Amino acid sequence: MKQQSLKLAVSLALSTAVLPAIADVTLYDYTEATSAYEDAYLSASADLSKNRGDAQAAYNLDLNGNYERVLSTPKRDTTIKLNADAQVNRAPTAGAKSKDTYTAGASTTVDNYFRENSRGGFWYGKASIGANSEYDDLDTTLGVGLGYGRVVNVTPMAKTIRLVDALKKRGSISRKPSKAVYNQIANIVARDAEYASKHGRKDYQKFWIADIETALRSAGVLSGNLNAVGVLEARQVLVDERISTRKHGWKVRAGLNYVGSNFSGIKDKPGLELGAEYHRPISNRTQFSNEAVLTTVFDSNASDAYKLKNNMTLTHEVDDRIDWENSWTLEYDKVDGGQDVTTNSLSSTFLYELTNSLDYTVSAKLTNVDGTTNDGTDKSLNMGIRYRLK
Repeated sequence: MKQQSLKLAVSLALSTAVLPAIADVTLYDYTEATSAYEDAYLSASADLSKNRGDAQAAYNLDLNGNYERVLSTPKRDTTIKLNADAQVNRAPTAGAKSKDTYTAGASTTVDNYFRENSRGGFWYGKASIGANSEYDDLDTTLGVGLGYGRVVNVTPMAKTIRLVDALKKRGSISRKPSKAVYNQIANIVARDAEYASKHGRKDYQKFWIADIETALRSAGVLSGNLNAVGVLEARQVLVDERISTRKHGWKVRAGLNYVGSNFSGIKDKPGLELGAEYHRPISNRTQFSNEAVLTTVFDSNASDAYKLKNNMTLTHEVDDRIDWENSWTLEYDKVDGGQDVTTNSLSSTFLYELTNSLDYTVSAKLTNVDGTTNDGTDKSLNMGIRYRLK
């Protein structure tokens, strides 16, 4: 009798120890090298004011567009970025005219790994072009170099964790599956574009969700078919809800550039680029990212000049409809024989989801410039909208 009781106690202890391990799935458990994501946004904000003593009404209109597409395979990572910013503003002083400014840029980077599924060495090629209304010349650069490390898109696992939690809460599944099944479902979630291509945009979702259902049934956490609540919950999480991109990993790179032209008037010169990026999902709702790049041009007239740019972001999902995005951008322009210029920009934005494609935004921003004839800090508080294209 005592021996049977001891066996029962040991079995219960082992079961208790195993259950948390099964449920403890994080974004770091997703290591699939083949993935793709696409982010595209259009944003607009405006303010209009006329205070006592102003000679005329002052206004400011900000327009912004961003596009990023990343295609990852075991052998290669391809990144395409586009961005454009435009401002139209007028001061309240008498006779002040409307002023228009803009910046725009595009770049393509291809990282080719020496071994498939590697998180190690790679060689890369890069091309970029930039425009600024303050300068006559374009900024055009071609580059090649070597790098090390890998960044993995873990957004499919973030969606899978959210989906399993929702199905468990609604009683559609009996328990949470193993990590292997989480990865199996995440791989299905990641292939939504493949399902849409095969079955058509109109009908692909039923086949997509059906394969997720099959994976849950095979894992023994689902008896029969998903009930109506489960199907609706799956569609709500995977289709209707928008989740910001989650990434994990790091890369460093160093390469040589050919500078066709830049905003300083330099043309047809060689250059050097050093870069690093680090991404970490602090939790299933919080993403931290930091990207830094240092560039210099080999020019006898500006031998000590270089530019450093560091962009740090922290995004947190307050709930399923509210995101909180924070960023700090540091730009340091080392001028050979002149005054160095440092620019710090801090911004904090709350986004409220009106639909799965349209957000209402409230943004606060501080910009400090040091080293110019117009040093100081600019402050702004804007409300606007952001439309998600992709």
